[in-house]
Amino acid sequence: EVQLVESGGGLVQAGGSLRLSCAASGFDFEDYSIGWFRQAPGKEREGVSCISGYDGSTHYADSMKGRFTISSDNAKNTLYLQMNSLKPEDTGVYYCAADTVMCGTGWFKYAEVWGRGTLVTVSS
Repeated sequence: EVQLVESGGGLVQAGGSLRLSCAASGFDFEDYSIGWFRQAPGKEREGVSCISGYDGSTHYADSMKGRFTISSDNAKNTLYLQMNSLKPEDTGVYYCAADTVMCGTGWFKYAEVWGRGTLVTVSS
C-alpha cells in the first residue's frame, strides 16, 4: 500500500523559507515519479514540482522555478521541497504524490495524491 506522509509546514513571513518532507512507503522509489501539489484556499489544486525516482530529472511549475527545489533521498524513501523567497500566494496545503507517469506536465495532470497534506501559511 502506498503511503505518503508530509511534514514541515508552518507559518512563515514573506521572503522566508521552509523545507517540506514526505516520507514514502509501500513502493519502490525508483519505479515512480514523486512530487508535490498544492491547494490554496478557494482554488483548485495545482502541480508544484516532480522528480523522477529513476533518473532524478525534475519538473517545476513556471511560478515555482528559481524559488523551489525538489530533491529526494532514495535510500531513505524521502522527498523534499525546499521553498525560498516565499510569497503570501504560496499559502496552501501542500500534498505529496506519486505515480508511475513520467515526471513532467503529464504527471501534474495524472498523478494521484496520496498524502494528507501539510499546511503552509505565508504572512505578508
